[in-house]
Amino acid sequence: MSPRKLIRTVRFHELGGPEVLTIDSLASPSLQANDVRIAVKVVGLNRADAMFRRGSYIEKADFPSRIGYEASGIVIEVGEEVNHLRLGDEVCIVPQMGLSQNGCYAEEVVVPNEYVALKPAGLTFAEGAAAWMQYLTAYGALVEIANVQKGDAVLITASSSSVGLAAIQIVNALGGIPIATTLTGAKKAAVLKAGAAHVIATQEEPLLDSLRGILGANNLKVAFDAVGGPQIAEIAEAMSPEGTIIVHGALSPEVTPFPLKIALRKSLTVRGYVFTEVIKDIERFRRAKQFIHSGLSEGTL
Repeated sequence: MSPRKLIRTVRFHELGGPEVLTIDSLASPSLQANDVRIAVKVVGLNRADAMFRRGSYIEKADFPSRIGYEASGIVIEVGEEVNHLRLGDEVCIVPQMGLSQNGCYAEEVVVPNEYVALKPAGLTFAEGAAAWMQYLTAYGALVEIANVQKGDAVLITASSSSVGLAAIQIVNALGGIPIATTLTGAKKAAVLKAGAAHVIATQEEPLLDSLRGILGANNLKVAFDAVGGPQIAEIAEAMSPEGTIIVHGALSPEVTPFPLKIALRKSLTVRGYVFTEVIKDIERFRRAKQFIHSGLSEGTL
């Protein structure tokens, strides 16, 4: 039996900055019946990857650890039970769990077929490698959990991030009203151009008063918050009765208080969220892939 080909693979053996990354030569993994082998063209760089490498992400590294949630490439082999993909197909690798084992920073990867999506024809390999994490994160919160409907006002904090921009697009696609926040007015014009109906610069404008000025009192249906910290109380005060606050990040270094009395008075739902909620659920994951692929193909995302 001839030895398996060696594949250059990015790994790290200790926590730290980019300097801990190494290029290791690993034997090409064997292909199972439901797997797809992909020659990687481009890898995506995510905040989650950097946090994972530093040890500050919700998922912890198991050394030596692979890294990389996203990539795009070309199918070079398929398992015997894979019927929807062919050799030569241009594909995207959708984020999956188990980053230490499944990271895709490598020149070749083997991926279970459910985490492989055809690259929309209008996207470059670079765009295909940088599309899925943000849309998957925003989709799960806004569609599967909040069930945003036409006319719903949705607050999106840290809106100039990739997830924030994806959320703006998804809210617009659903017929909602995206109200975005940034720290300063420097990015206001860009966020408005990206599709936000309103933008609030939170270091320059009072958040609660601004929301009330835009919507009136108690008319914010959903908040998709990447920041946390003290402003969660202002967000809660702006919410409509039975509104939903979804916290998916902790950019604020300050403690995030639970707005108990406001939540009781308004019957609010306040909950944490990570994108893995979607990929753990077969039906949610199927719907997410269909929604995102259709949106990218049709240009609504």
